[in-house]
Order: sequence, then structure tokens, then C-alpha cells
Amino acid sequence: MIYSDRDIRAALAAGEIIIEPMADPDLQIQACSVDLRLGSTFRVFRHADKAVIDPLADDASDFTELHEVKPGEPFYLHPGEFALGSTQERVKLPDNVVGRVDGRSSIGRLAILVHATAGFIDAGFEGTITLELSNVGKMPVALHPNMRICQISFEEMKSPAEHPYGSRPGSKYQGQRGPTESRIRDDLVRQP
Repeated sequence: MIYSDRDIRAALAAGEIIIEPMADPDLQIQACSVDLRLGSTFRVFRHADKAVIDPLADDASDFTELHEVKPGEPFYLHPGEFALGSTQERVKLPDNVVGRVDGRSSIGRLAILVHATAGFIDAGFEGTITLELSNVGKMPVALHPNMRICQISFEEMKSPAEHPYGSRPGSKYQGQRGPTESRIRDDLVRQP
């Protein structure tokens, strides 16, 4: 069952779902989702520093750098570029609710994608949400911190997760703050 605005407000009031800080609930809570705002920190790739990325051997922080946007200034995402951003809001989900993050249609109509594959938020997750920002258009787009850039919807699971995200080793992104680079090289390799 997908949460309606009524369900979202009740879950927030009961502390079942946490979204903080929420600047303007009346503006951010939609019919079946909550708009989340863009943070001011971005992780950009230094593509000239590396010929190829080996996800199992390389530490992604070695070829990315953090870029902080000054108050009142935008982050420019040029055509064909990719950068990591994050939501201002910290989200915490219970062990029986999953989230789905999608770009707002107003952002998509400017040729900006907010996630490549990471739109699913596991039950039990807590942290800011890293956004995989891509410009698939022909013109640079100014992305302003604090703008509503994406939306999260919620769905109740049939039963609570036996092992919610963060409850066992390997939950690499639990508690993340700001745009967090890939930690795929930390995957536990399990032999049959």
C-alpha cells in the first residue's frame, strides 16, 4: 500500500517516519510523496586523474572531490556531466516501510536526472539521500541548494523486514551525511 498525504502526515506525527528538517510541510507533502530539497555539497569526479575506474580495487574518494556551494550560488551541471548531490533532509524509515526516490517532473523537464539506479530506499535506512545527478540535455543547468529537487514516496511491506538495513554488517551507507561516494569495494565477497 502506498502512503497518501494523510498516511504520511500520521507517520511523521507518530515518529514512525522521520524527515528532518522539513522546512515547509504544507509545501513539501504532496498527494502521495514528500518533496526533498537539494543540499549545498556535491561530489564531483576528477576524470582527468584516472584512465579507468576499477570498482573492486579503487577507493572512489581518491578520484572525487567535495565541492561546497556558497550561500546564494548555484551548482552548474553541464551537459553529459555526472555529480553526486544529497538531500538536505535526513530520512529514517521503520523496518516495515520502504521508500522510493524520484526526480520531480519540473526538474526532469530540464533534462536533469536525480538517480541512475539508486531510487530504492530500504526499510530501516537512516541518513541523507545521495542523489546521482546527470544532465542529459544540451545546456548547462543551475541547481540551487534548497530547491525541491526530488520526491520520496512510501510503501508499507506485508511484514517487517527480518534484517532491516543497518542491522548487520555490510550496510555501507547507513547514517550517511552528504553526497557519499560508491563503497562497492567494501562488498563482502561470499564464496558458495
